[in-house]
Amino acid sequence: MYNKGMVIAGLIIFVLLVTFPIWFNRLDAGPMPKPELPPGGEKECVAPAAVMRDTHMQLLNEWRDDVTRNSNREVIVVAGKEYGKGLQLACMQCHSNKEKFCDSCHEYAAVQPTCWDCHISPTEAGLKKEAQ
Repeated sequence: MYNKGMVIAGLIIFVLLVTFPIWFNRLDAGPMPKPELPPGGEKECVAPAAVMRDTHMQLLNEWRDDVTRNSNREVIVVAGKEYGKGLQLACMQCHSNKEKFCDSCHEYAAVQPTCWDCHISPTEAGLKKEAQ
């Protein structure tokens, strides 16, 4: 094979350039944000914090499908507190500051949830009430 040394050197340079962001940052994505808890530090939710952190998107999708497709608007009772199925009926009752709760983690994880395609964010809702 001709220019064997050049091909191997080229491959090594290519691998170094492609993996540069990984080894340059030492596999560190930075400190994980700590979402602001609701006033009063209420820690009770529809599921434990670890479960909500990992699977809240599946839970919200299940609720969405159940409510819109099956018209199932049953109330969920956790520790004596009732929650309606839905982002605004359950989540936003306690976690009303979208920027400090939702956006901080979603920006860190570089995800763009589609919740706000249909739902009005709490700040927008407040602005619309003030305009009336």
